[in-house]
Amino acid sequence: MGDDTWDGLAEQFAVDAYASVKGYVRTYVMHHQLMEHLPPAPATVLDVGGGAGHQSLPLAAAGYDVTLLDSSAGMLEKAQERVERLAEDARGRVTLVAADGEHAEEAVGGRRFDAVLCHGVIGYQEDPEPLVDQLARCVADGGVVSIMAGNKDAGAVRPAMEQRWDDALAGFDATTEIGVLGVPTWGQTVDGITDLLRPRGVEPVQWYGVWLFVDWLDFAGVQLDPTDAERVRATAATELEASRRDPYRGISRVFHLVGRKSG
Repeated sequence: MGDDTWDGLAEQFAVDAYASVKGYVRTYVMHHQLMEHLPPAPATVLDVGGGAGHQSLPLAAAGYDVTLLDSSAGMLEKAQERVERLAEDARGRVTLVAADGEHAEEAVGGRRFDAVLCHGVIGYQEDPEPLVDQLARCVADGGVVSIMAGNKDAGAVRPAMEQRWDDALAGFDATTEIGVLGVPTWGQTVDGITDLLRPRGVEPVQWYGVWLFVDWLDFAGVQLDPTDAERVRATAATELEASRRDPYRGISRVFHLVGRKSG
C-alpha cells in the first residue's frame, strides 16, 4: 500500500481511532503485555511502522530510548506533534526516521535494538516474510521482537457481527479482507509468524489476544462512552484478562506475539 494512502488516513488513524474506547484498550492492553517482556529502561526500542507513536512514545516517557520508523510523512507529522507534548527529557529520547519497514536495517544504519516492535503493519503485507526478516535483523542478541497482527482464525467474527452471513461463511477460510480503514488486509496466524521467526533466531515466548469484547460491541453498533473513565478502566482490565486466557485470546481479532532473539 502506497505512502500516499497512509498520508490520507493519518488523521482518521492517528487521532479518531485512538480517541475511542477501542483505541484506548489497544494501547492499554499492548502496553501491559509489552512490559512483561521488555528489559528495563533505558533500553533501546525500534518501532517499525510506528505511525503516530501511540505504543512507543509512552515508552519514551517511561525512560526508554525510542526510534520510530515510518514511511508515511503524514504519520510522522502526527508523531512529531505527540513528541512535542512529551516532557523535555522524554523528547530527547525519541528519534523519528522516514523509511519503510522492508529497509529498516539500512535506515537505522545497522544498529541493533533491545526491542523491536511491529504493531498493526504485517497485516498490510501480502507477503510478511521480508518485513519479519528485517525485524529479526534489527534486534540485538537477547532482545525482544513484538508483533501484532490480524488473527486469520477469527476471520468470520466481524462479518457475522455485522450480519453479513455470506461473508461470514467465506471468512472461515479467507486470507484477506477489506479492513476497517477501507484498505486490504491479510490475516496471519501465531503459528505462521512463528515459522518465520524461528529460522531467524527468534524464539516465541508468549502470545496474547488484543481486542475481543470491545471489537464485537463495535461491530454490533454498540457505542462505548470514552468520557466514562470508570467504565473505560473496567473495560480495559477485562480485555487484559481475556487477552491472557484461552479460549478468549484465540478468538480475538488481533494477536500479539512476543519472541526473543537467541544469543
